Amino acid sequence: MTSHVASAVRDAAIATLVAFGLFVAMVGLRTDVAPTGALMLRQRWGEVALLCGLVFAGRLLVSLWGVRPHSIGASPALSAATARLGRLFAPALLALALVLPFIPGTGRYELDLGILVLTYVMLGWGLNIVVGLAGLLDLGYVAFYAVGAYSYALLAKFFGFSFWLCLPLAGILAAFWGILLGFPVLRLRGDYLAIVTLAFGEIIRIVILNSVSVTGGPNGMTGIPRPTFFGLPFDMSGSPESFAGFFGLEPNPIHRVIFLYYLILALALLTNWVTIRIRRQPIGRAWEALREDEIACRALGIDVTITKLTAFALGAMFGGFAGAFFATRQGFISPESFTFFESAIILAIVVLGGMGSQIGVAVAALVMIGGFEVFRDLQEWRMLVFGAAMVVIMVMRPRGLVGSRTPTIALGERRTVSAEHVSQGRG
Repeated sequence: MTSHVASAVRDAAIATLVAFGLFVAMVGLRTDVAPTGALMLRQRWGEVALLCGLVFAGRLLVSLWGVRPHSIGASPALSAATARLGRLFAPALLALALVLPFIPGTGRYELDLGILVLTYVMLGWGLNIVVGLAGLLDLGYVAFYAVGAYSYALLAKFFGFSFWLCLPLAGILAAFWGILLGFPVLRLRGDYLAIVTLAFGEIIRIVILNSVSVTGGPNGMTGIPRPTFFGLPFDMSGSPESFAGFFGLEPNPIHRVIFLYYLILALALLTNWVTIRIRRQPIGRAWEALREDEIACRALGIDVTITKLTAFALGAMFGGFAGAFFATRQGFISPESFTFFESAIILAIVVLGGMGSQIGVAVAALVMIGGFEVFRDLQEWRMLVFGAAMVVIMVMRPRGLVGSRTPTIALGERRTVSAEHVSQGRG
């Protein structure tokens, strides 16, 4: 017992030393503007000591009580309870999303936040096809997001195409680039696949940045046309040709926001419906077989090339749809909106939600994107709080919030497969 305590203390001390090395630069030293206008270095060693103390206490508790990934979430009873909760939670979440604009007290801020969360839900479901179902680690998913956004902006601004025509075209172009990415990485797995996809995302961003005559370069593109309600613009004129005038409503800017909210909700639900339907088809089962074991997948006669390319293409298509919506909602896009940080956020949503789980991705997007807003008043501390929450989730639920799986095809009774029996895939 004494040796166990000593080992736990030593482990906690090592973790605290590592944390101290990180917090010295991140928290302890901060540049501020002095009253004279010059830069000054402010020291915050009290905050560093507090954070190191929390790390020591947390790591000590983890070591003493044996909180390990294999000991949490592994019981069949807990997996069954999670599955039952998911069946009730998903319809309740959908009902809340449908009535959100009409709930008393819901204003512009809440709707904008809902639009942002639904955008990341859609992006998470799109990446979930590649990472969660096919097991291909993609760190450059933001490239397809950017392709969709710039495709819509160029087609709508210079060719006069409507949003409803540009939306499928943006998805098709993004899927084309997904296939182009798929060919070079057919023989790559794991970390090598991640590096190539990361490079692809940076290549797309740099090409957009340097194509000043087409994309505007670092200045971005402005004046992107807004969507209309089947030809009825959302303007404040109140004319019969406008949305408010046609339906006899008082002109209000909130009408366009509500329309955008239901538009992204419909796109997200379309992504979810297509994903669920395809999972039950042969190509969906091939994705899951590829995730579990590529060698066994080849031995069964499955065409791995087609399987990988379809996963990249379909995931990229939904990323293109989300990009087109982002462009029309903002009215302005620039390369700064499509950095690696966006890919990291989307991948974190998929991993924290549970790779392959639709409801898990939706909950993770709500927690992560909504969490940024809840802790906005904490300023720079919100990133530390957010990072600590992610660490806790990955320690307590290493397979994600929803780590169990329900087999797509089953003989007789369909039983939930616990998380520890399911491979997450490494590409």
